[in-house]
Amino acid sequence: MSKAALKPPPAADLYERDFFAWPQVQAELLRAGRFDELDLRQLIDEVASGGGSEKREIERRLDILLAHLLKWKFHPGVTTSNWQATLREQRIRIERILKSSPSLKHYPAEVFSECYLSARLEAARETGIDFTLFPEESPFTIEQTLDQTYFPKEPGLLDQS
Repeated sequence: MSKAALKPPPAADLYERDFFAWPQVQAELLRAGRFDELDLRQLIDEVASGGGSEKREIERRLDILLAHLLKWKFHPGVTTSNWQATLREQRIRIERILKSSPSLKHYPAEVFSECYLSARLEAARETGIDFTLFPEESPFTIEQTLDQTYFPKEPGLLDQS
């Protein structure tokens, strides 16, 4: 980018108007050594909140994963290969996030209870089963939930460990 191309609108204005363009401009200013033109207030906030999107993504994937595990276990006879594929996909995506951000290794366990509550609500909505009929505490451990080989047995059958 030329210096003329770098002439952004006021930094705070760009941050509010086009969030995608804002970090691109900030990166170019850094590369060019034009530190006095950086939007430091927003830049500091963005750097300090780093990892927030990865945490939200783990939570979202864990919500979906737990909801599907509940539907698998408590909605007998309705399990499909699509559900199995969804379970695998969510596990793989969580694993990828954890691989690229190893400091989040323990985060799924930290939010497990919160995600389980969301999953109960979602499973109830999707199956029509009363919310209160799903156990208050997760019938799955965090290890089972993230294990690619774990698929729960239907009620009344011995669960695999």
